[in-house]
Order: sequence, then structure tokens, then C-alpha cells
Amino acid sequence: MSEQFPDRIWGSRTGILNRLASPFAASKFGSLVVRKLTPLDRRVLERTAGKYTVLGPIGAPLILLTTTGRKSGQPRTTPLLYVHDGDTLYVIGSNFGQAQHPAWTGNLLADPHGEVTIAGERIPVTATLITDEERKREIFARFEETTEAYTAYRNRTTRDLRIFALTR
Repeated sequence: MSEQFPDRIWGSRTGILNRLASPFAASKFGSLVVRKLTPLDRRVLERTAGKYTVLGPIGAPLILLTTTGRKSGQPRTTPLLYVHDGDTLYVIGSNFGQAQHPAWTGNLLADPHGEVTIAGERIPVTATLITDEERKREIFARFEETTEAYTAYRNRTTRDLRIFALTR
């Protein structure tokens, strides 16, 4: 068994900010706003080593995932919500329900090695695409428990949402 990943959540998952943020993020307008805030959020998360987000203390579990660009070969960093499972972190390529897979998922398919920044730590990881349909449903349900936005994202697109397991 690998070493456990740290876990840090800023705010409360049951607090008023989370209760307001979840339905907002699920709306098309809210998804657009969050997408537009992503570059700023990336900078805040980078400067605070994954401790704080521009979205505030909404109780969302966030990491920075750095992959290697499959075309450029350059590091590419993306803020993502995750599901924590001790020695595994799960991330999902929802891309806010858009028609295309997010670039970071293609990067992981080309090179499964990356790095996560979480709770002030930078940790090398290896990604494995989850292909078992039952396991995908179980993990997706955990994302839906985090925020109702994932249900909306899944319903906005016909593509299969890629789910990756990240391990040390």
C-alpha cells in the first residue's frame, strides 16, 4: 500500500457558500464563470501550494495537476476537484460538460506521469484510466456527492467522462 495523500479542504462542504456554489457551478452561466476564473485560480493555487482557491472557502477538494503536454512537451497545470481515497486520488475530465475532452486527459493518456500539488505538498503521481464501468459509476457518484455540477456536466455532453486514479 502506498503512502496516504494529504487532504485539505478550505471551508465546509455543508456551509452556505458550498450550498450556493454547487447549483451555480451546475448552471451553464456558472460553468462559464468558473472556466473564466480557472487561470486566476491556477495562479492562486500555485502561490499557496494548493492551500487556497479564488473560489473561496466553499469546501471543494482542489488540487493542481501538472501533466506533460502531449504536443508541446511542456508542463501544463490544471486546477481540479478530486475525490480522496487514502492512497489514491480520483480526477474526472468533465470539462464543464463541453463536447471535447479536456487537454489534460489526453496528456495523461500519452504520458501517465505527473505531479499533484495538495495541502502544501508537491507529489509525483502516475495516472491510470478507470475503464471498469461499475467502478466508474461508483467513483462518479462520489463526485456527485461533492457537487451537483457533475450531474449537469454529464448531462450536457454525449462523450464518456474520463476518470483517472492518481497514485504515488
